[in-house]
Amino acid sequence: MDLRDQLKHLFPEHQESEQPQKPKSKVDFWLQDAPLVCKFEKRNGKPTTIIEGYTGADSDFKTLTSILKKEFSVGGSFKKDVIIIQGNYRDRIMESLKNLGFNVKRVGG
Repeated sequence: MDLRDQLKHLFPEHQESEQPQKPKSKVDFWLQDAPLVCKFEKRNGKPTTIIEGYTGADSDFKTLTSILKKEFSVGGSFKKDVIIIQGNYRDRIMESLKNLGFNVKRVGG
């Protein structure tokens, strides 16, 4: 017996109302014409993915960095107009940024 059926037996007079589901809100970024530069570096012997060239506001940097960190479950930060993601996720980050509407350019190897 389903939970809804059990509730109908407990409350026979109750009319079930339909609640419209809210669509997920898309995060708005300032999309620039110039492409973002996505490159791979080793810093202190550890792989990092560097994203440069974004000229948006600091709040856009924070939200973009947090979206990428949550999507790939990795650490990272942004400093001096550069987003630093721990690990070599260059290809996946490029696809994710393209899905968000950015132009992305791959640099190096």
